[in-house]
Amino acid sequence: MATNYIKRVAVVGAGGNSGKYIAEALLKTGKHAVTAITRADSKSVLPDGVEVKKVDYGSRTSLADAVRGHDALVITMGTMAPPDTQSTLLQAAADVSVPWVLPNEWSPDSANEALLKDVFPFQKMPKAREEIEKLGKSSYIAVSTGFWYEWSLAVSASYGFDFVKREVTLFDDGETKTNTTTWPQVGRAVAALLSLPIKPEGEDKERCLERFKNGHVYVSSFTISQKDILESVLRVTETSIDDWKVSMEPSDERYINGIKAMKSGDRMGFARMMYSRVFYPDDSGNFEKTKGTINELLGLPKEDIDEATKAAIKRSKETSWGG
Repeated sequence: MATNYIKRVAVVGAGGNSGKYIAEALLKTGKHAVTAITRADSKSVLPDGVEVKKVDYGSRTSLADAVRGHDALVITMGTMAPPDTQSTLLQAAADVSVPWVLPNEWSPDSANEALLKDVFPFQKMPKAREEIEKLGKSSYIAVSTGFWYEWSLAVSASYGFDFVKREVTLFDDGETKTNTTTWPQVGRAVAALLSLPIKPEGEDKERCLERFKNGHVYVSSFTISQKDILESVLRVTETSIDDWKVSMEPSDERYINGIKAMKSGDRMGFARMMYSRVFYPDDSGNFEKTKGTINELLGLPKEDIDEATKAAIKRSKETSWGG
């Protein structure tokens, strides 16, 4: 790396939900060349301006050739991706000494031990971080975003809103706050983060990547409760509370019932288990309170929750996920 800044960024999943926004935001800075790492048979629509590298995700050599010469590797993959894919990517990045890796996090706080214990999909995240350190060729920055707002509100099993039936299930009293982030904000956060100098410049010791080396950063759009979301939904839909059926369910019972549903083959049980856990009244979902965010350091904008709610309601009409 000839300069004190990251120039070339490889993005895995650049045609996906968050990856698309990350790639577009990186390109928008005018400071980065972006390479989309994609399967040879992928039909994903990729952002204009990216270089495309077709790979065999089962081949470490293929992946190493694709990420060679890049300053950073950003990994965004769905929960259904083969479990060894990220490990192979990390090994390939180490083979060609990619200096920085943003592993596949984009989630609530995977450094929270209580969440790790109760939400098994999060348990692979510290393992990936440990693997990067063990390989010893790359440094990582784990980006925690909370759940994605547009995705989560659109799926009734997640945040508890059914827009067709006009029903909402509040967990406990509906007042527990959690962090959630929109896809555009995820993109802006990554672009701003990878635009920081690598080492401190001048007297500013805070705004550099070295400060976050092999650690977590936390970014967010909103720190909100279900009742906050409900208020936004009422404004956006121009309805009143009387137009909705509101019920309550203890968050711990919803978690347990979600696990039972999973075991019986109900895929929505997975969402109910995972989402109810971040609404426990232990602040496990509120990393702004427990850890703080770097929103201000990155210059991230304050967003309009009603605009994000509109996007989520639109998505709810397009998704096949039920609840």
